[in-house]
Amino acid sequence: MTSGSDTVPSTPSVGLAVLHLFFRVAPLTDRDMVLGALKEAGADDTQVVTAALLGHKADLAVMLLCTDQWHLRRVQTALVDAGLDLVDSYVSMTELSEYAKGIPDEMQQARLYPHLPPEGKPAFCFYPMSKRRNVGANWYELDFDRRKELMYEHGASGRRFAGRVTQLITGSTGLDEYEWGVTLFCEHPDDVKEIVYTMRYDEASAQYGESGPFYAGPVA
Repeated sequence: MTSGSDTVPSTPSVGLAVLHLFFRVAPLTDRDMVLGALKEAGADDTQVVTAALLGHKADLAVMLLCTDQWHLRRVQTALVDAGLDLVDSYVSMTELSEYAKGIPDEMQQARLYPHLPPEGKPAFCFYPMSKRRNVGANWYELDFDRRKELMYEHGASGRRFAGRVTQLITGSTGLDEYEWGVTLFCEHPDDVKEIVYTMRYDEASAQYGESGPFYAGPVA
């Protein structure tokens, strides 16, 4: 890998590059090196969110948002060099949905350039998702107006949780196995369960949605 001083920045034309990393703490993990790598990452105009994960899939989640993918790569390397065992990851970018064009500029900026983690929302959850391409349930065979109608219904369900849940949808088509990453920050852990359960009844999810593994725990 070329050194940081030799690289040409890999920067989205709009929005931020996003990387979710999921680690297990290994016997040789150096805690001070981990904390140092996270501190250095945050000093370089990068947003760093950490969560202590529950369950067997991983111990630690690190969410990074910045303008340069090379910086994300360097942080990933530094954390692995500190002895953490990288067991999963997700690559995406902030985006403005095609169904959200025309919304107020303030809302557009919040989606493209969010400030995380939000205050007062210590419960973290991440999962990837895609739209189905099954025979009889192919999202991409629907015309735009019908897709927009379904997404408006889906969004209305989400707005019922305004104030309790901050949701960031990042695009990953061509970047990772699913099409979007969903990151939730909630006031209480059961808010995560309630919003995911509620929104699964919308046709956009019930008929056309597929999700990957869930990672959840308190923001650390």
